[in-house]
Amino acid sequence: MPANTSEPTSAPSLFSPVSLGKIELANRVVMAPLTRVRAGSSGIPGDLMVEYYRQRASVGLIITEGTYPDHASQGWVGAPGIATDEQAAGWQRVTEAVHAQGGRIVLQIMHAGRAAHPDINGGRRVLAPSAIAIDGKAFTEKGEQPFPIPEAMTTAEAQTALQDFVAAARRAIEAGADGVEIHGANGYLLHQFLSPGANHRSDEYGGSPRNRVRFVVDVVTAVAKAVGAERVGLRISPEINISDTFETDRDDVLATYGALVDQLRPLGLAYLSVLHSEPGGELVQELRQRFNGKLIVNSGFLGGQTTREDATQLIEADHADAVVVGRALIANPDLVERWQNGHPENEPRPELFYAPSAEGYTDYPFLQAG
Repeated sequence: MPANTSEPTSAPSLFSPVSLGKIELANRVVMAPLTRVRAGSSGIPGDLMVEYYRQRASVGLIITEGTYPDHASQGWVGAPGIATDEQAAGWQRVTEAVHAQGGRIVLQIMHAGRAAHPDINGGRRVLAPSAIAIDGKAFTEKGEQPFPIPEAMTTAEAQTALQDFVAAARRAIEAGADGVEIHGANGYLLHQFLSPGANHRSDEYGGSPRNRVRFVVDVVTAVAKAVGAERVGLRISPEINISDTFETDRDDVLATYGALVDQLRPLGLAYLSVLHSEPGGELVQELRQRFNGKLIVNSGFLGGQTTREDATQLIEADHADAVVVGRALIANPDLVERWQNGHPENEPRPELFYAPSAEGYTDYPFLQAG
């Protein structure tokens, strides 16, 4: 009987490489898309943002903060955009700085939908799947104000939004991003289409789970066709119930998100990113199996700060291919080195998460050399 001469394969670790489509990661620590509101009124990434992302380039992959594809879809004061050539040029400075450090970066495209406000988006219309307001307040330049009742999108307006996603993805790739992540989570436009609490439509985009996923499938498919599926990821957050996107019926959730991943599977996307309090649980793992591609997971802001132990366990238990980390990376630009070698960590300063300055943004200390 011939001897087995094949090399043994070692189990993956948090610090082993992995490929997400065409994106080669040096390790499995992924920087979460973190809203930091440092882009000013222009939405153009400047020196401060260039330095912030450059500092964190040692992670396997940076996912940028949510970036609006057109001005009306802006959901935060100080959010960056990818709606103009000037904004794309700002992002090109960011991607070049990250690549110069050997890093990888994808740009997250986020349409706020009904989470927008006229005092944030320059007085433009607020559009959503249905004319149902969020029960809460938006942070605007004039202070906290109730969310407006949005206008229900016409089919033509939905197609315009789809084309905005496509144009934004093309700009991002032309600006040097390694890929794009479509934001279908956290109560923003695509999540609003998925949620029976936010989507009361009676046309082809509403009603049954299959109809509610249709717009998301259309957007992701169009973006994948435009820039290559192997450079496209999708973020979802089933059962998160944020901003009134209520998903409290597990059977409906499984029917909805199951239909979504079943239809996306043939595209061959780079990855699926799932935000859920139980990333190793039955729901997320069934979606992973049906997606049949790379899964990155994030339990962070639901279950507290993701620790080295949390991230290691998720990889070693084969619950994910990579782990999304937020607050620890805000406070530790060299987090991978600290985790790999057991060094202590800086503590985050939440009171400065959304400040406009370098303080609490680019001034967290690195490990001392030598």
